[in-house]
This record gives sequence, structure tokens and C-alpha cells, in this order.
Amino acid sequence: MHPRLTKPLFCALAACVPALGLVMASGPAAGASTVPAAPAASAAQYATALATARAAIQHLSIGGHATDHAVASHRVGPNLAQVQSTNWSGYADTGSGFSTATGSWTEPSASCTGSTSLAAFWVGIDGFTSNTVEQDGTLIECSGGRAFNFSWWEMFPANAVQVVGQSVAAGDHISASVSRSSTSYTLRVTDSTHTANSFSTTQRCSSSCANTSAEWIAEAPSGSGGVEPLSDFHTWTESGATVNGGVISSFADDEITMVNSSGQVKAQPGPLNSSGNGFSVTWVRST
Repeated sequence: MHPRLTKPLFCALAACVPALGLVMASGPAAGASTVPAAPAASAAQYATALATARAAIQHLSIGGHATDHAVASHRVGPNLAQVQSTNWSGYADTGSGFSTATGSWTEPSASCTGSTSLAAFWVGIDGFTSNTVEQDGTLIECSGGRAFNFSWWEMFPANAVQVVGQSVAAGDHISASVSRSSTSYTLRVTDSTHTANSFSTTQRCSSSCANTSAEWIAEAPSGSGGVEPLSDFHTWTESGATVNGGVISSFADDEITMVNSSGQVKAQPGPLNSSGNGFSVTWVRST
């Protein structure tokens, strides 16, 4: 059976972006010390560029997501399947009763052109084989030739994406987790470099949350025209991942390669490390 990635981040995130401006407005002021300094730009110039980036995110359309996320799959071992996806790259564990997923990374740098592009990095429960996603992480948006980084969480489809921090920067030390207790989910992101981006929130989910997968994903968001160009994030390295007291390799897992409509690789995951708790995803192309 080919797993279908029914509601991943920008299936969820793009569907909710019109609300982002309201949420982001509550973040740190653009001139605050937590906002990463832009080379050869004043605080006012940075604030203008940040506003432009917000506007670009808001123009993504409701429901603008790929219609077939899993385009190919084959099993290469008793616990490993290799999957191609139009918008995900990373790993997903499948089974039942998932209650905790954690991971850590150093926020990647992005090489931005004049075109708008995006890349999201997240940890979550559900979404690989179900219609809900409980997730959190960071987002890079390239806008006007520069990168803007945010922290966020979401309980899809119960509420819109909640952007908490807008001062995440390349090199920040990030840890993210989603933990479930009965129908309550605690979503936590810690940016130990710029702490204003850190948060913890507890949300409830009805019985519709299936808890049948856990994920560690680099994603190309989607808009009204389909999958958006993927920001050149070079390499994203997930480390120290845990799930239900084990590691990624403790469960049946799927290694997910992001491809375009022609089958060309856009983002390639490497193998799990010897501890089974980490891997890298390498950017290959934008579209």
C-alpha cells in the first residue's frame, strides 16, 4: 500500500496562512534586539522587508496543497520503505498509539534569489496516513532576496498556524517536540539562541486524531498554484530524535525523498545514523 500524506504542514499551513498576519503581529517588534541584524540595512529597512515577507505568506491560497503527496513507494527491508513525495523529505514512522515525537536541529542558512520560496522544518504526530497533524517547528521564507525565519505550531485542522517567533536566524539551536496525554497535546519549540522564539502550548484534539504516525520533515509549502519553490536551505540535519521512548529506527519507518512532477529530486534524505535517531536532508533544486 502506498502511504498517502494527506495533511502535512502546508497542506495545513497554506490552508491557514490568511490568519498568519494577525498571529505574527503579536511577535517581537521589528527593531527589537532579538531580530537578526540585516547586513547593510537599517532597522526600518528590515521592518519593511519583514512586512513584505508577511504579505507574501498571506497571499498563499486556502486549501492550496498538492493533490497526491506520495507518488511512489517500495519496501527495501522489514522496517524501511523508500517513498517519493511531492512536498516532503525526511522520515516518518508508522504504526499506532504514537504519543511523543522530538527532534533537534541547527536552523539552516538559505541562499535566496529574488524569487519567493519557502522551506519548513518540523516534528509532528499524524499526517502521513491520517487527516490531522499535530506539529511544530521553524519556517524559512525567501523574499526580496533575503531570508526570514519563524517558529510556529499547528493543530490541523482545528486551528490556523500559530507563528510565535519572527527572529529565528540561521545557526540558532532548535529543539521541537509534540507530546500526547489522552486527548491533550503539548507542542513545544525551544530556540536556545534567540529565546523569544520559544514556546510551549497545550491543545486538545477530539477522537479524530489517529496517532498513527510520527514525522521529522523538511517541506516545500504549497499555494494556489501547487507546491511552492523550495528555498535553498543547503542541508538540514535532524539529530537526537525520539519517539515513544525509542528512536526513529525503533519503528517501521519511511524514508521520504521530495521530487518534482518529472520525478527529479528536489530534496534528498540521507540514511539514518548508526543510533537510528538522526539524518540529514540535502536541497537539490527549487522546483
